[in-house]
Amino acid sequence: MFSSRRSHPFDISKSEKNHTPVTEFYLLGFGELHSAKFISFFFFLIIYLATVLGNLLLIVAVAVEHKLHSPMYVFLTFLSLSDLLVITSVLPNLLYLLLSAGGTMSYAGCVTQFFLFGVSSVAESFLLTAMSYDRYVAICNPLHYGSIMNLRLCLCLVLWSWLLGLVLVSTTGTLVFSLYFCGPNTINHFFCDFVPLIELSCSDTYLVETVILLVSIPIAFVPLLFIVGTYICILHSILSVSSTIRRQKAFSTCSSHLTVVSSFYGAQLGLYVFPSKGHSLNANKVIALIYTVFTPMFNPMIYSLKSREIMLALRSIFFWRMTH
Repeated sequence: MFSSRRSHPFDISKSEKNHTPVTEFYLLGFGELHSAKFISFFFFLIIYLATVLGNLLLIVAVAVEHKLHSPMYVFLTFLSLSDLLVITSVLPNLLYLLLSAGGTMSYAGCVTQFFLFGVSSVAESFLLTAMSYDRYVAICNPLHYGSIMNLRLCLCLVLWSWLLGLVLVSTTGTLVFSLYFCGPNTINHFFCDFVPLIELSCSDTYLVETVILLVSIPIAFVPLLFIVGTYICILHSILSVSSTIRRQKAFSTCSSHLTVVSSFYGAQLGLYVFPSKGHSLNANKVIALIYTVFTPMFNPMIYSLKSREIMLALRSIFFWRMTH
């Protein structure tokens, strides 16, 4: 996926030392949309506002409705928080890039965006894994669900999701920003992702690429394999149920999570795992839009439309607002 430039990690030649270190990056964004920049700006602005509103409403609904104080909805609350951080770390700057047909970002700004986006994305991966375990216990071991998936375990899984995200992204981020950037400083993307950053480095990137490859195993492959394994068990359990109504109810409780997992991991695998040579740069940016912009927007819609309890909670909130 990447190409190493020298044989010794972080080796900088004398000619490179003579170059002025990069203090800012120039992001091209979607320059091909410049002729329709105002339409594109308002389109993504509406998406951003809808995403923020949708996720905040879901968080408020779970917080105020006591019937939703269960592990599944606690996980959903933190998933919405993760989605808010993902889209907020990327989309406001994308709006700026659309209006200006590209723009600069300071080195510190790039670091901040990299860490905020990375930590929230990795935390979301582990939260989706925890949610699959929650569904597994609810369907495959329903009699002991209350004792297994208690609030303490739920909060521990949430805490570990964010801590692992912080540790893993700090590891890769420290290595990426320890590289020497001497120019050019143009990133053909709409945010500071590690792939274009490594491609700009004047240092040898072999060590960083190796660490990122190793770190991607607990970030993507292990959670995905765990989710697949739990759903194989869930499917086996559902098919063994004789009641059609109970089958439909079980499928319904899993369909929302499966839809979100498919969208999240589908885009991640398409961009980072499969060779980038098979995609054009514009195709890579479109794939990145799916999990940075559209997935956070659709997640609260998917769960709200699939959950009768959330719909009732939202109705009660709106009814309370109208009567007070």
